[in-house]
Amino acid sequence: MSRTASAQKNANGSSSPATSPEFAALPPGQIVTVLADRGLHIGSERSFYRVLHAHGQAHRRGRARPPQDPRPVPRLRASGPSQVWSWDITYLPTTVRGIWLYLYLVIDVWSRKVVTWDVAEREDPAIAADLVSRACLRERISKGRRQPLVLQADNSNAMRAATLESRLEEELGVLISFRPWVSNDNPYSESLFRTAKYRPDYPSPPFTSKKTACQWVASFVDLYNHRHRHSGIKFVTPHQRHNGDSVEICRHRAIVYEQARQRNPRRW
Repeated sequence: MSRTASAQKNANGSSSPATSPEFAALPPGQIVTVLADRGLHIGSERSFYRVLHAHGQAHRRGRARPPQDPRPVPRLRASGPSQVWSWDITYLPTTVRGIWLYLYLVIDVWSRKVVTWDVAEREDPAIAADLVSRACLRERISKGRRQPLVLQADNSNAMRAATLESRLEEELGVLISFRPWVSNDNPYSESLFRTAKYRPDYPSPPFTSKKTACQWVASFVDLYNHRHRHSGIKFVTPHQRHNGDSVEICRHRAIVYEQARQRNPRRW
């Protein structure tokens, strides 16, 4: 193309087909084939791209939308319990094909503790609002606190419901934060769901009723909060982390490790 672009003219008399009004918004692959249908071959598709790159016209020519700056992602940082919670809903299969139960789980991001949960037969923002309200009463979170509680959610319809947002903000002073762009990106809750569903005692075949689902979830939450040593919080349980007992536990571990190092420094 570089050898003949200046010499050959297209039907509109332009010295460069790629910048003519007819072809300004088309990719080189279409330009080459249109010109070939008219009995004209100026250069290959690759030659068009090479010349366009050389002149800074390889992208967003014509009326194409210019690149946009990415939307800033909100950064939330929790330095203690009851500052940032995360909630989500997951499906629980039943023995009836096509019928699902819905597990609502709310966890504390800092301690990873499951602060409340429920099993329902439908997705309903009102159920979530009642759930968070009960958890706030249990954790003694009131509207007038100095640092308001932030509830992290994804962008699904149940999380975006106006009734949920208005009720939590007006009655409890809870601020709702959403993960950007997608409806299935809520990492703390998604990780907890995976932990639950990959437990060795996860029922197979599926749950026979809502009662059996509630019984299993209750036993899982008790195990997770009080016996599961979480890798993300230095292998203490979420309950120990939430109540502040983890500080003394980790201090005692450090002493044990240091004594072991002094007894046999070559191993360290």
